[in-house]
Amino acid sequence: MTAVPEHVRETIDEHLTVIERDHDVAVALAAARGSYAWGTASPDSDYDVGFVYAPTDLRRYAHLAGVEEVIVEDRGEFEYQGWDVRTFARLLVDSNEGAIDLLRSPICYRAAYDPADLVAYIRRTYNPIDLYHTWRGIATSNYRKYISHHLVRSDDAVFPILETNDDSYVVETDDGTTTVPIDDERFAETQTKPTVKRNLTIFRAAMSARYLKATGERGDHDLPALAFDRFLREQAPAVFDADRIDRARELLERKRAGDGDSEIGDTVGREFAHPAREIDPAIHARDGPETDRVDGFVDDLIAAVQ
Repeated sequence: MTAVPEHVRETIDEHLTVIERDHDVAVALAAARGSYAWGTASPDSDYDVGFVYAPTDLRRYAHLAGVEEVIVEDRGEFEYQGWDVRTFARLLVDSNEGAIDLLRSPICYRAAYDPADLVAYIRRTYNPIDLYHTWRGIATSNYRKYISHHLVRSDDAVFPILETNDDSYVVETDDGTTTVPIDDERFAETQTKPTVKRNLTIFRAAMSARYLKATGERGDHDLPALAFDRFLREQAPAVFDADRIDRARELLERKRAGDGDSEIGDTVGREFAHPAREIDPAIHARDGPETDRVDGFVDDLIAAVQ
């Protein structure tokens, strides 16, 4: 796991204090998100910080103006996204990947509230099918946007090219495939920049989706580790072959070394980047966290900053 220097922690704490003052809130929990949480950070990586807050005056929830559900601030190499406690609770009940990852982050910047019991509860009760579709969506959308050679229509719609013929293209659509004549002036051919960073993002998401599905079919949905190196070392061998793991590890090491923007083509493969669209709800769906239980954790979180 990539370490965070002490001066960075001090800067983040100062920024959070300013956010508290400017928005009249109290931060109960703040943690690393993105590359530092995943262990994929390079020397040039920005610091993404997620946090949960409550208004200093709870009466604001009853006021017409209400409470800001989300606070987003960009301070150079530091990017902040916070949720108020009610929004955060809704996201957890919906098994939102971002909210769950904030709880699981190994790098904590503020901890007025100890999330250990909440983390344990969410691990037991999250809905696997929701996380599967989130990870699948990350993999397919990033592959389509950053890796695929594609056509761009005049309305900015993107169509990955599956086959190029003398007079036409066969392209992917949301419903399957279609043929576009080469002389159709509504379309322009373009190529993306398939970098180490983009390939790694797709690898991580596709492997997470496939791992969750495979372990669920074996009887126990095993949540992939947030730190990608730990996932590759401890969990991936149960589902993926050595070659697939080695390719992912090579991307991870290149990203960590600062080589994330180098163009390398498609190292993931179209098929692997597209986990199955349909999976069996009878195996992979469950009710998810209970509202009453999560409300109890919210009470504790608010009490920690009041």
